[in-house]
Amino acid sequence: MTDTHALAFDPALDLELRRETDVPPRLVWRAWTEPKLLMQWFTPAPWRTTACDLDLRPGGRFRTVMEGPDGEKHDNNGCVLAVVPQSFLLFTDALGPSFRPIEGGFMTASVTIEPTATGTLYVARAYHKDAAGRKQHEEMGFHEGWGTAWEQLVALARKL
Repeated sequence: MTDTHALAFDPALDLELRRETDVPPRLVWRAWTEPKLLMQWFTPAPWRTTACDLDLRPGGRFRTVMEGPDGEKHDNNGCVLAVVPQSFLLFTDALGPSFRPIEGGFMTASVTIEPTATGTLYVARAYHKDAAGRKQHEEMGFHEGWGTAWEQLVALARKL
C-alpha cells in the first residue's frame, strides 16, 4: 500500500486497523460515504448510529449520532478535511463545518481504500495529539470496536 494520501503514522500517538476483503473498493467506499449505508454498520452492535450528516468536500460536515442499548446518546460533530473519491477520506472532530474550531476534539481519522488482486485493502487510522489520547482511545476499545464495525461494513457491502 502507498500512503500517498495519509498523514505520517506515529505508533506512539496513533492507532491503525488494517484489513483485507474480497469486497470491491467501490462498495467499501459507498458504505463509508452514503449516510443511509454508514448508519447500518458504523457503530458496533448493540450500539446504533441513528443519524448521519456527511458533506463529502473539504470543510463539509461529518456528523453521527450514536445510541447505546441503555439510552446513552453521543452526538459527534466533525469536519471533512480531504476526499479522494473511491480511495481516501480524512476527517476530524477537532473542527466543525467550514473548518471552525470546536470544543473537545479527540482525534483525526483517515480511511484508505485500495484495490488488490482479490478485492480491497482497507486502512483506518486514528491520529491523536498525544500519547495519553492514544492510550485512552485504545483502552476504549479502538481495535475491537473499529474491527467489529469493519466486519459489519463488509457484511453490508456484500449485500449491495
